[in-house]
Amino acid sequence: MVLQTRRFAYLRTCTAVLLAAGLAGGAIPPRDAHAFKLFGMRFFESEEETVEVIDPVNYTLTLDEGTTDPELKDTIETVSMLKSDEGKPVSGDLGLVIKARDDRDRILASLYEKARYGAVVKVTLNGQELDTLPPDPTFPDGRPVPVAIRVTPGPAFSLASIRFEGDAAGKSPADYDLNPGMRADSIAIIKAGEKIVNDLKEEGRPFAKLTSREVVADHNTSTVSVVIAASGGPVADVGAVSVKGTKTVDPAFVEDYSRLNGSRPYSPEEIRKAAERLRQLGVFSSVTIKEADRLAADGTLPMTIEVSEGKHRYFGVGAQYSTTDGLGLQGYWGHRNLFGQAESLRVEGSVDRIGEAKDVGSLDYSAGLIFAKPGAFGPASTFNASLKASLVDPDAYSATIFTGGAGATFELSPTDTITGGGELQWADIDDAFGKRSYLTASVPLEYIRDTRDNKLNATEGYRAALNVKPSYEIDGQTFFSSLEGSLSAYRGMDEANRFVLAGRLTAGTLVGGGHLSDIPATRRFFLGGGGSVRGYSYQEISPRDHNDDATGGRSYVNATAEVRIGVTDTIGIVPFVDVGTVSSSVTPDFSDIRAGAGVGLRYATPFGPIRLDVAVPLNPYPGGTRYGIYAGIGQSF
Repeated sequence: MVLQTRRFAYLRTCTAVLLAAGLAGGAIPPRDAHAFKLFGMRFFESEEETVEVIDPVNYTLTLDEGTTDPELKDTIETVSMLKSDEGKPVSGDLGLVIKARDDRDRILASLYEKARYGAVVKVTLNGQELDTLPPDPTFPDGRPVPVAIRVTPGPAFSLASIRFEGDAAGKSPADYDLNPGMRADSIAIIKAGEKIVNDLKEEGRPFAKLTSREVVADHNTSTVSVVIAASGGPVADVGAVSVKGTKTVDPAFVEDYSRLNGSRPYSPEEIRKAAERLRQLGVFSSVTIKEADRLAADGTLPMTIEVSEGKHRYFGVGAQYSTTDGLGLQGYWGHRNLFGQAESLRVEGSVDRIGEAKDVGSLDYSAGLIFAKPGAFGPASTFNASLKASLVDPDAYSATIFTGGAGATFELSPTDTITGGGELQWADIDDAFGKRSYLTASVPLEYIRDTRDNKLNATEGYRAALNVKPSYEIDGQTFFSSLEGSLSAYRGMDEANRFVLAGRLTAGTLVGGGHLSDIPATRRFFLGGGGSVRGYSYQEISPRDHNDDATGGRSYVNATAEVRIGVTDTIGIVPFVDVGTVSSSVTPDFSDIRAGAGVGLRYATPFGPIRLDVAVPLNPYPGGTRYGIYAGIGQSF
């Protein structure tokens, strides 16, 4: 007995419907959760709406999964809408029949995804088989309709042979995760075909397509043979690029910033990156790049960038809290399209250490004006300028600071960026060495490589940064320079990324400057607080003088390890350990190592996880902090 391609085409349709339903609906929200609203966002809110059911028909369900395999049972129960909606009425007798037919198709498709090509799903309503019911069935009134689903999964099929034909003939099935003897999951076969087409398109062939996908299942041997054929079509470069939908944004800027112009080779990945690049400007609510359905006379492929402009002016507020650092409040106003080429201007201010400081005069205040012009020196560059003022009064020092800076960031590759510029800072500081003013000119230089899969909540990849900041303190005629490096790495331990290991290592050193007091306290190194070693207060970890006053150090090392565990789709817990040391010497001497440990709670939102961490110092300072509670948005790193 064989399963021919027409049945597999039906399987593919069912699988697509199943996947689309899963992506659109997501996890079933908790029905007893209570919603609340914060800053315009709703949390713990069910997406279900109360809808009046016309001609309600109740039913009872008996579901026999036909297996003791927990994974298979869970799959069947998850895709069954009769199971998930159990206890809810259906609209009319025909509505119940339609829902039962849909369930049968969903269960079959899910079993094919698990290579169960001999699966049988039998459904009866009121004791009558589904396929024998009349076109307009009628069930007895006054009692729920009994519905029974009996599943016979059958054995899991394996791949017997895989053959690629046409323009795919030179490709290895192993490169597409298809190997003889492996379980013949339908989704793996479908993905292989899609990847073949994508790879052909990445060769510059915009009209690549599958010409054949033959799948034959032999029920006597429980094996599947697969033949996939593809046609690459002509090779073409990107042709003329037009822009539609702009109102106040310069369309020539959109075309240039997309980096699709210039007769570049056709590449789906470059088109995806172009769309993402334009979205990140923040001026568009939607970006779509459409390809022409035929080549132009010169053999190139014309494209159209369709955009919809969003609101250019915005404002917002934010907050974070810790028991060691107090409450911090921020507010900001911005414009995303100042002169018509996505130039951004942002005005921001903040008040920190509320509740931790003894009086209003001891709070931390800051205000800033930040300007950015994307594409200033070519589409891969951004010019940045800022003016900032702050009054800060942490435990280690108090300072009034004014800073002006300008520079540019250049994207060397999708993962690599380099930034350089100039900065001038005036600071009036009262610290362990007394009161002194500093006027410091600096040239900050930074290189970043970022391969993370998600900037807000990474599960794979790493981020490495190297920062060098040569400086000259004008009043004291002192040269010094800081060098800092950091590496954050992430590794998902399971397919669903329910368990993610995350680690970060940072280190820095200050060279030059003569006596430590010749270097502004704002440039010396301290650790402690939510951004470094949790459990200690902000800047608590530091070398100290004979009066036990924190002086800051010339070098530091800070390491953090976390295990991010997803309990549900939205809730996670994070055990963590932070370790750090700050030394008065140029190289760390590790004579005073401080560590903190704790556990965090995460709640996933569209703008990043909401974070709540509780930590204790493992070796606290005498009279120092005994615990810390930190709340904010985003992972700790």
